[in-house]
Formats: sequence, C-alpha cells, structure tokens
Amino acid sequence: MLRAIQILGCSSGFISQRLKKPHSGNGFSLIHSKRSYSSTSLSLRPFWAPKSRSFRVIRMLSTQSESNSDAPSSSSYSVAVHSAGNVHKIKFCQWCGGLAKHEIPDGEEKIRAICTICGKIAYQNPKMVVGCLIEHDRKILLCKRNIEPSYGLWTLPAGYLEIGESATEGAIRETWEEAGAEVEVVSPFAQLDIPLIGQTYIIFLAKLKKPQFSPGPESSECCLFELDNIPFDSLAFSSIFVTLNLYIEDVKSGKIKFHYGIINKRLGTGPSDIRAFTLDYHLQV
Repeated sequence: MLRAIQILGCSSGFISQRLKKPHSGNGFSLIHSKRSYSSTSLSLRPFWAPKSRSFRVIRMLSTQSESNSDAPSSSSYSVAVHSAGNVHKIKFCQWCGGLAKHEIPDGEEKIRAICTICGKIAYQNPKMVVGCLIEHDRKILLCKRNIEPSYGLWTLPAGYLEIGESATEGAIRETWEEAGAEVEVVSPFAQLDIPLIGQTYIIFLAKLKKPQFSPGPESSECCLFELDNIPFDSLAFSSIFVTLNLYIEDVKSGKIKFHYGIINKRLGTGPSDIRAFTLDYHLQV
C-alpha cells in the first residue's frame, strides 16, 4: 500500500486480538486493549470507525513484534522510565563545578546527581520536539535528513522547542528552517510521549501559505508525497511512523482527530529500529 516514491513538487488497520496479515507497506498491526492492556476479542473493524466522540485505548504493535514477549513488560517499562535520564553521565555540578555523587535524595524515588560541595540536585527533564504535518493538494510534505541521526531518511519538519517560543511558534520555525516553507498552523494533531529517551513530540496540522519550499541546511530534499506513496520503509523516527499512520487512518475515516499516545521503545534497540515499539494508551478525540 505505501511503498513507491512518486514525487510531486520536489525541490532538490484493523482491530482484532491479533491481526494476521498487516497492511502492505506500513507494517502496523493493532490490538485493542483494556486499560490493563490485556487483549480483548472484537469483531474486525477499523479502529477509526466513525463516532461522534472517540476516547478509547488502543495498543499498536509493529509487525516486527510477532509475540507479546517482544513488547516491554510493565517491569521493563518501569526500569526504562527510571533509567531514562542517564543520570550517571553527570559527573560535575553545573553551578559550582563540584564532584557529583549519585544516590536517591530523601523523600524521592529516583537516583539523582547531587553535588558533594553545594548539595544542589541536577534534575533532568524531557525535551519537547515540535513540528508540522503539512497538507497540500492531498499530499504531505516530507524532508530527507541531511544530518545524523537518521541521515538520508525521511521525516516531517520538526525539531526541539526553544526557550521563549510557544509550541506553534517552534513548529513554524522548524518548518521554515528544514523545508523553507511558510505555513499556517491549522490545529494540533498528535502528542506522542517517548519516556525511554525523554522526549515529547507535538505535531500540528498545517497548510502552506505559498506553494513554495526548498531544503534547508539540515535537509537534502523536500518533497510532496501522495498518501499511497509515503516512503514508510525509509522513515527516520518511530514518532513520524506513528503520526503518518494515524493521519492516513483519519483520512480513511473522513474525520481528522487529535491523538495522544505513549511510544514505548523496546530496550536494547537502536535508533534505526523505528518499528521496535509499542504504542500504548492511544487516545483520540
């Protein structure tokens, strides 16, 4: 279904207890779950079946995960959350330069880097990534990365939010920097948390103010793709893989919704393994 790249404007699901045969190309299989994430048996129908207001829990598994044993257990998920900050990499205090020790402070539950001189604690917080899913003539604008990680792979224009800007301002800026495109934000589309790497993605639906775009320094190409030709086998990140799949399912349903989900990357997998994840607790409104 979603394989070949037919470039226009270039400038350089179903639910069941187990989906037997995945959609060709995109590699999603879907499992409907209760809040405990135990599978339930349902008749086959799209998870995007139209409802006036849909607020439900979905679990998405990549086709590389053929059994539940491949997915993170509740205990491994807990370990991932508690170890996500790489606290042991903090050797010195950012305030006074003193040597840091690593232990659990009184009244807390996680190991922190604590200065042995001034006693200050270095707290690590997740980073927010913002970007745009740009619709134009029923096509989506993607950028081919000209930098690592994921050099040469396709992504939505997105990047880290900076101090002093709102999420929409950051998404518009990143789109200009990576795709040379002036856009107008239409609505929020997805928030995807990735606890293991300490990131939250906020993706906005947007439209081009002018039908011009060109790759910035971090992109080698920028192209409009028809939905059937999105290069799912050459996407850069699991967050982009999920976002584009959700958008395509919304288009099929005839209604664009807002999505929230938690992407739980499998422990021990590298950044190139974009399908090595589960999408737990998927809410859509």
